[in-house]
Amino acid sequence: FAEGDASVQDAAAQLAAPLLAASDQDAAAAWRLAAGARVLDACAAPGGKTAHLLELADLDVLALDSDPQRLKRIDDTLQRLGLRARTACADAADTGAWWDGRHFDAILLDAPCSASGIVRRHPDVRWLRRPGDIATLAGIQARLLDALWPTLAHGGRLLYCTCSVFKAEGQDQIDAFLQRRTDASLVRRPPSPGHLLPLPDNGAEPSAPASASPDGFYFALLQKS
Repeated sequence: FAEGDASVQDAAAQLAAPLLAASDQDAAAAWRLAAGARVLDACAAPGGKTAHLLELADLDVLALDSDPQRLKRIDDTLQRLGLRARTACADAADTGAWWDGRHFDAILLDAPCSASGIVRRHPDVRWLRRPGDIATLAGIQARLLDALWPTLAHGGRLLYCTCSVFKAEGQDQIDAFLQRRTDASLVRRPPSPGHLLPLPDNGAEPSAPASASPDGFYFALLQKS
């Protein structure tokens, strides 16, 4: 691990980079990220998905996080794996503070959420959350989607994901966004859109075998016309 030969990432989280990059699992895909493509990882810490993207293609990646300590974890992850990306400490929704005006070919938005999908690994989550948290987080997610969409190039793709099992942070969020943006459409690639829901036996449906035991995640892949 310390020498960069391996990384640890939940099975559900591992889906994000291939979904956005349309990697080798989609050999016939008409859309894929080519070498040199500009990619934004908007809420990137601790950097696992950033690194996964860079391992799939030679991309020009900008990784953002608003917390300086968490941003250092991205730098540490990239250094451990011998990968390069530009990093910046910034609120992704405040595009005026960090965006240079050049559009991105793809955006990964792993949005802040309730973390309800990782309760099996972090049981403290259920005790830390309050009834009003979902509405607050949904507002943050909507603000991020609305702010980042103008930075995406025409024809580009945005992958929205949360480690949440609540529709307010998943399907309802995307349905509302599609009502606001007529230039956005869903790319119908399983599991996008869709939830990966942990079952009592730690299996998942419908996209992974029970033996995979993934966290609960929501993915929606959007394309800009």
